[in-house]
Amino acid sequence: MHNIEKSLGFLLAKAYQRAFAIFKNELEPYELTLPQFGILRFLWQKDGITQVELSEKCQVDRTTLGGLIDRLERNGLVERHPHPTDRRAYQIRLSKKGKDLEIPIMECSERAISKLTIGLKDTDILELTRLLETLRGEEKVYENPTY
Repeated sequence: MHNIEKSLGFLLAKAYQRAFAIFKNELEPYELTLPQFGILRFLWQKDGITQVELSEKCQVDRTTLGGLIDRLERNGLVERHPHPTDRRAYQIRLSKKGKDLEIPIMECSERAISKLTIGLKDTDILELTRLLETLRGEEKVYENPTY
């Protein structure tokens, strides 16, 4: 008989639920959701990318991303700027408030990862990361936005 509690799908789903809850708890004081945090992380790496580029990096469809950016913009964390060479595009730029959140939010992220991986050795974490990257597959396999 198949033990569902040991099945890969069940374990991945439960690990995701636990990770989501831990991150949600850490980000709550900043009134950020996990998807909003992801957008900020990409912008902290490279500020001023277009919505289309951000959609591809986040692997989120453009409509969903637009709503997330709207909320970040209302909260004063990002700003939309017309693209200098493509009048159809907007660059998403961090506001001063958005830039200033990088250190405290990254500390939240580090705490969340520590809580999530408690009991794992560094080598286990590296192997888990490698395995998850393999399971995720190539970026091209994901739902890329249609143009």
